[in-house]
Amino acid sequence: MLNVVLFGAPGSGKGTHSKLIVEKYGLKHISIGEILREEIAKQSNIGHIASQYADEGKLLPDDLVINILTEAIDASDDAKGFVFDGFPRTIYQGEALEKILRERNTNLAAVLNLDVEETELVARMLARGKAIGRADDNPETIKKRLKTYYDQTDPLKTYYRKKGKLFTIKGDSDIDDVFERISEVFDRLTFQGKK
Repeated sequence: MLNVVLFGAPGSGKGTHSKLIVEKYGLKHISIGEILREEIAKQSNIGHIASQYADEGKLLPDDLVINILTEAIDASDDAKGFVFDGFPRTIYQGEALEKILRERNTNLAAVLNLDVEETELVARMLARGKAIGRADDNPETIKKRLKTYYDQTDPLKTYYRKKGKLFTIKGDSDIDDVFERISEVFDRLTFQGKK
């Protein structure tokens, strides 16, 4: 089983590249953001909570997100691996992910860090907000989301670097170029797994 985290700031292309990874490598995509947006659309209890946090540009409480993730993993017990998009977002969540995977007799192979300049991140999110009408892609919320990312999520890079699992990929160029670099990492991981 091959499990990877697609890591990066809001607007770095995690959703786009997760879909390409799923197509090429057959992994199951788990996006906490997509799950929460579906819950918001359904106006469920979790959706109401998620909406309040999103409006303020804040992260949901760790334990709630971990429960959502665990349910998503267990609902896909036939998966040959997972690409986690938007999780983990804190060190606590990173530790929880390792525990969840270990309990299911697997582990995390790699963390692919999509590195994109902040000006490009803002431009992408504003364009996405206009194109698909995502409520959290407005200037005020984008500023809050990026601050939250730098304060709470960015430290995960050091955490995973120390574990030898972090692969940084420049994400500023076009989608095909970025995905080619992602594929190079995947091909190394799958080759090592066959030894």
